[in-house]
Amino acid sequence: MGKTIRLTMAQAVTHFLKAQMTVVDGKKVPIFAGVWGIFGHGNVAGIGEALYQVRNELPTLRAHNEQGMAHAAVAFAKASFRQRFMACTTSIGPGALNMVTAAGVAHVNRLPVLFLPGDVFANRIPDPVLQQIEDFNDGTVSVNDAFRCVSRYFDRITRPEQIISALKRAMQVLTDPVDCGPVTLSLCQDVQAEAYDYPESLFNEKVWTHRRPRPDTDELAAAIATLRKAEKPLIIAGGGVLYSQATAELKAFAGMHGIPVAVTQAGKSALPDDHPLCMGSIGVTGTSAANAFAEEADVILAVGTRMQDFTTGSWALFKNDNIKMIGLNTVAFDAAKRDSQPLVADAREGLTLLSEALGGWKAPAAFTETAKTRKDTWMAAVARATAPTNADLPSDAQVIGAVQRTIGGENSVLVCAAGGLPGELHKLWQAQKPGGYHMEYGFSCMGYEIAGGLGVKIARPEADVVVMVGDGSYMMMNSELSTSVMLGKKLTIIVLDNRGYGCINRLQMGTGGANFNNLLKDSMIEMMPDIDFRAHAESMGAVAVKVSSIADLETAIQNSKGNDRTSVIVIDTDPLITTKEGGHWWDVAVPEVSPRSEVNTAREAYVKARASQTIG
Repeated sequence: MGKTIRLTMAQAVTHFLKAQMTVVDGKKVPIFAGVWGIFGHGNVAGIGEALYQVRNELPTLRAHNEQGMAHAAVAFAKASFRQRFMACTTSIGPGALNMVTAAGVAHVNRLPVLFLPGDVFANRIPDPVLQQIEDFNDGTVSVNDAFRCVSRYFDRITRPEQIISALKRAMQVLTDPVDCGPVTLSLCQDVQAEAYDYPESLFNEKVWTHRRPRPDTDELAAAIATLRKAEKPLIIAGGGVLYSQATAELKAFAGMHGIPVAVTQAGKSALPDDHPLCMGSIGVTGTSAANAFAEEADVILAVGTRMQDFTTGSWALFKNDNIKMIGLNTVAFDAAKRDSQPLVADAREGLTLLSEALGGWKAPAAFTETAKTRKDTWMAAVARATAPTNADLPSDAQVIGAVQRTIGGENSVLVCAAGGLPGELHKLWQAQKPGGYHMEYGFSCMGYEIAGGLGVKIARPEADVVVMVGDGSYMMMNSELSTSVMLGKKLTIIVLDNRGYGCINRLQMGTGGANFNNLLKDSMIEMMPDIDFRAHAESMGAVAVKVSSIADLETAIQNSKGNDRTSVIVIDTDPLITTKEGGHWWDVAVPEVSPRSEVNTAREAYVKARASQTIG
């Protein structure tokens, strides 16, 4: 047996984490950028003390909310294209459970985060401890079991030596392009403090590199044969293009072979929006250009996308009866969806090999030339929707136009997550650089926006990070606004106040529902809330201002560039106006029986729309 070093289990964790490295842009850097920590009785004496000992090599960041700090960690990994990531530690009980929602965000979006929640006593002597739940029929249960369904790998550490294999497995999952996602190591609080003679080799520096699986020969040949027969091909680019850093290869592939490109929410910015073959967003929140190509396509090359229902228009978007789909994805589960021809490979490798094999093959010139006409038509619609206005209550689109004109340059990263803004931004925002559009729409998690913006700023300190958030999401989680000020990570936050959950109110209306419990005015209230978002943001240390027009918004954004800390700009908006151009039907089940005629009418339209869905 080799040399050993006696450490507590918690010390072993921190010494291991600081020794894990990666290479970014030719430079070796720690793969863990830091650890977010909110301490309590389940981790303060164990992990807390261990983190203090390595604070110079492995920074510990303090947040105000466990879910918020976990969202920041998720956003950091996304903004880093999964090359680097962070860990999060909490006490047992509510502190741990607060991270479960963020774990769901990471799981759906295939993003690496290491969760280190404290757990109950493994020896069970003091049971039940503060914040411990008790299952009357299972003595092994703790609240951390809630992480199992939202973790790619879960382990509960009940003996100090178990952490050796658990840490190694954690790193394999966090860095694997197929299994990539959240890892939860549930650390029993008494075991955190127990010592063990660990092999010194566990703490040797290790450099992790990005694995790039190459395609199977037969799958590659089948994909080439299908593409060569295509007369109306379309590329759908998802987040996997960005994670693979295959944006240059995508651009070259589309140009070489004359194939239009549509982008998912996660894939937007994989190709610049001003590229002549970039048709913009696809699906429910898609552009007229992208959706027109999708409806007639005979071959879809889906690169790095989960083909989620917003992308596929709930599988009613594709109208060609003879359509064939090629799923280019590192994950076989995604590559073979809906009887697609799987091409299991890294996006960069797959696109490069496909292009080499296709040689001079191009889509028919007449087909490719329609891209310009369709793009021009769509961009005219964008200009109309985002044009300046003197309206008392501007639309979300008009606010987006103002933000784009004043701070939407190459150095900006636009962050958003839920509500009506994602649909408008997907259609209208003009992304210029890879990663310049950061949307969490896999889980569509309200409250992600500000915390996510903080994570992006930590990953991209040189960028102008712009967060657009509705009043509903702002109210759900805003605490990390103060954290951004505390850490000196400047954000520009635009709060659009439509006095309620405007997006869901519109969906409610669209499915025949009465205006009920979404906008504040339609809720059970004794007094209409009059929330002063400007004063609230200012109380948390931000520079804050409320504006009353689009012109004043542009001036305020311009002025905010000179501020030395996070700036918040509040503007009232209309809850009902959306961009009518583009878009597609979305399957939201309408009641089959109702006493209300509006619902019955909506049901008839729903049944008719479902007839266009492909099944299986």
